[in-house]
Amino acid sequence: MQEENISASARTATTSQTQTQPQHHTRVLFRNEPHQHQPRNVNLLHETEQAASGFNSRLAVALTKGVGTMWTAYIFTVLAIIGLLGLLGWLNPFTFLLATWVSQQFLQLVLLPVIMVGQNVLGRKAELLADEQFHTTMSTYHDIEQIMQHLSAQDAELLRQARMLLHLLEKNGISPQQLESEGATTSHLDSFVQPQAAVNDPTTPAEGEK
Repeated sequence: MQEENISASARTATTSQTQTQPQHHTRVLFRNEPHQHQPRNVNLLHETEQAASGFNSRLAVALTKGVGTMWTAYIFTVLAIIGLLGLLGWLNPFTFLLATWVSQQFLQLVLLPVIMVGQNVLGRKAELLADEQFHTTMSTYHDIEQIMQHLSAQDAELLRQARMLLHLLEKNGISPQQLESEGATTSHLDSFVQPQAAVNDPTTPAEGEK
């Protein structure tokens, strides 16, 4: 009975100690701050804007694309030939005047603003693409900065833990030279083990003694 009471009291004491002692959680080395930009599909966005545009914009785009075809070049070539034949007197003067009016006045006065409007609508895609590329570049730059900061935090933590290990070795009376003699690999500690070993080693002569 006494042994059971002693064991019960020991369990209660250990549980009380575990409850009173705080739990040390792992320290967070780095908190990532995600970039606010979300990638967008420029083609889908441009198609949506064109679908939401009015009749004038769609007509301007259609005429702009139509003017940039070989069939339009053939039509303009026929008008030029008709004007040449009329100029030579081989056609009716009315036909010559009509071809001249169409080619020199109607087409130039009408197609010029239509093509400008169509180019503005079609150039909207290039504008959206440039804006998306800029934001993507800034997001990539932000991610690179986050990675570099994370690596710096990891380096600082590794150095802190290495110093703690050296401190524990020195408290236990173990020198880095003993570890090297036993074949222990300390390549990741060379950056600060060697300077400390040179300071703690009493056998190294001073510059004045040399």
